[in-house]
Amino acid sequence: MPGLVHIVDDDASFRTAIERRLKKAGYEVATYPSAQHLLDCLPSESELGCILLDVRIPGLSGPELQGRLSEIGSTLPIVFLTGYADVPTTVRAIKAGADDFLTKPVSSEELLGAVERALAHHQAARSQRSKLDVVRAHVATLTRPTSRSPTYWARPNARSRPIATG
Repeated sequence: MPGLVHIVDDDASFRTAIERRLKKAGYEVATYPSAQHLLDCLPSESELGCILLDVRIPGLSGPELQGRLSEIGSTLPIVFLTGYADVPTTVRAIKAGADDFLTKPVSSEELLGAVERALAHHQAARSQRSKLDVVRAHVATLTRPTSRSPTYWARPNARSRPIATG
């Protein structure tokens, strides 16, 4: 399942190493040295993707970026990567919706597995959203008044028809 992986990490050598691993596995990759750079080039929700996010980055931290993305309605799954794992940060990130939380150094198998799961999660969410949009469109057509519905004729400015007398 190819997709676009967004890597947000202030360590240029780590970004390059992860980018190479992912490209070798067939993924498209976009890298960002800070959370602000990602926000400035906000990823499209229409393309299958996920975000690999460092916890400790200068400026806006990983968890703060997660919160900001949530506020603007992003559904891109987030996989955290950190060299400084601690239980409270991990718990907060997972409760806030992170798909996974990996500790550096991370093995290729562990990284690729987390990316695959995150992309599968994003694909399922996109599919569900698409189905919901279809249902909403159908409901909208059912609730629109037509000339055959009683609600159409009950409107105050509806044309009245003469009643046949006999």
